[in-house]
Amino acid sequence: MKTLRLLLGDQLNSEHSWYDKTDKNTIYCFFEMRQETDYTTHHIQKIVGFFAAMRNFAEELKKANHNVIYFKINHKKNTQSLTDNLSLLIKENNIEKFEYQLPDEYRLDKQLKDYCKTLSIENQVFSTEHFYTERNDLKTFFKGKKQFLMETFYREMRKKHQILIVNDQPEGGKWNYDASNRKKWKGDALIPPAKTFDINVEDIIADIEKADIKSTGKINAKYFEYPISRKQSLAQLNYFCEHLLVHFGDYQDAMHTDHYYLFHSRISFAMNTKMISPKEIINKVLETYRAEKETIDISQVEGFIRQILGWREYMRGMYWMLMPDYKKENQLKNTNKLPDFFWTGNTKMNCLKNAINNSLDNGYAHHIQRLMITGNFALLTQIHPDEVDAWYLGIYVDAIEWVQLPNTRGMSQFADGGKIATKPYVSSGSYIHKMSNYCDTCFYKKNKKFEKNACPFNTLYWNFLDEKQEQLSGIFRMKMMYSLLHKMSSDERVKIKEKANHILTNLNEY
Repeated sequence: MKTLRLLLGDQLNSEHSWYDKTDKNTIYCFFEMRQETDYTTHHIQKIVGFFAAMRNFAEELKKANHNVIYFKINHKKNTQSLTDNLSLLIKENNIEKFEYQLPDEYRLDKQLKDYCKTLSIENQVFSTEHFYTERNDLKTFFKGKKQFLMETFYREMRKKHQILIVNDQPEGGKWNYDASNRKKWKGDALIPPAKTFDINVEDIIADIEKADIKSTGKINAKYFEYPISRKQSLAQLNYFCEHLLVHFGDYQDAMHTDHYYLFHSRISFAMNTKMISPKEIINKVLETYRAEKETIDISQVEGFIRQILGWREYMRGMYWMLMPDYKKENQLKNTNKLPDFFWTGNTKMNCLKNAINNSLDNGYAHHIQRLMITGNFALLTQIHPDEVDAWYLGIYVDAIEWVQLPNTRGMSQFADGGKIATKPYVSSGSYIHKMSNYCDTCFYKKNKKFEKNACPFNTLYWNFLDEKQEQLSGIFRMKMMYSLLHKMSSDERVKIKEKANHILTNLNEY
């Protein structure tokens, strides 16, 4: 039977069972499309990264004697529409059956489901064979429950897959070593150089420019840093385990002006495109830990595994449990516009300047920069979650909606009213100072609330609590902060309100 198999840009899993055998009657197709480059403004490195990884994967399939049709962005037959391209190939190649792997984005899932309803030929959908969980596992796991706690799910995953488990109990005596993962980096542990691949992508950039695709951010055409093949992805993983895992947990929340990457693996792009799987990443980390127990503490390993086995699988499950309505959530009724400096990095706030410029320069920021710097500021300034989503989805190389949306709208912006996070992740400048050296050279003063040179995070934090009392004061984990707010004098609260109003009215001046 003449079969057409579709591969999306985040379905580059060379270990998939589809490739166990070759069949001259099976055609694999890939499309670089304006449909995918234009639905938000993407970072140039994100577009280049996906195109480069897709092109490489297509070539690997060809070398393995699979039949491949690949439409580059400027291919003369490329309609720039997924379904139109499919219809073209089905007609041209007399296709009798259409097959595809489950998309991880709701919009693509719906598009392909709707498309298959119009087909007169047989069609079938397959698993991507990537995740630990199935799409709807969380919906079943949390059925009948009022809270969807990640920690509960994470413990069940640890038991189910026997990861850091001894006799049904957590290895080391604790389920979670988060309290050990909050050290500020002060130069006491040497940070190895980041693993890069220095790939020349001048041809891809030329294609993107010819297509006149709008993008943001910067790129070095001769030294693209991210892995674009399975071999490179495995090299990235091995480098992390050999050089960075030993201090990952200690400093996973740390931030520093001189070191963007610290001890982070930077493997999320490879994992989210499926060039490498979460299971093999965790297995390699565990293998390293078993071999290096004298030097690698369990807190380093558990902290990393929690991000993948816990948060990553949890966010995917929550996405499929709550979509499509989740994309419209705005429980705090925030309506402000994102300030211009999110696209330029031109701000006097040193923490934001560093986090945003890192994002613009590298398409990267680690989870605390995303959550407690840019996300924190967006929430304190009451930016509409649609604007925040668009920025996060576009700016980061690893951003795909299934993982971006619940992290941004849920955990970062609390727009879902607490379905994912048990409280808003907001803080004043004190937390930023605790976890970084950003405040040391900042124009603003970290210990002032409303004076002319007061840290905007301080002013906005207390103003946010004041303005959102109706929605937030009943949350148990917020009671202490509201107690402190209510102990402030009326004069101090008035000054904070006045200062906050000035900041919110003149965001681009700060």
